[in-house]
Amino acid sequence: QVQLVESGGGLVQPGGSLRLSCVASGSQFKINGMAWYRQAPGKERELVADITARGTWNYVDSVKGRFTISRDNAKNAVYLEMNGLKSEDTAAYFCNADGLIDVGGSWQTFTSWGQGTQVTVSG
Repeated sequence: QVQLVESGGGLVQPGGSLRLSCVASGSQFKINGMAWYRQAPGKERELVADITARGTWNYVDSVKGRFTISRDNAKNAVYLEMNGLKSEDTAAYFCNADGLIDVGGSWQTFTSWGQGTQVTVSG
């Protein structure tokens, strides 16, 4: 099993910045794609940004020009730099990763989620 642990959420004023981090751990695994999702109260979970192992990224229109996703493959980590935060960015942010994991000598696909970190933009 691959575990994902997020950090970096918090309370920030409009226009402020936060940096989210997510680190994967576990036994033998290879990560392919990594992503950040968010879910606001009463709304469905939405993809914020994703990034492939080669560094190709994709953003939801509402965060383009404000958020930057990056990853460190050596550390099995993904980051989300959030600038120019708005009240509508308030949500729980979840890290997601997919790839291959060694199960008894056989590589199998996996998808893992973090527990979420709260981002609140207010003030």
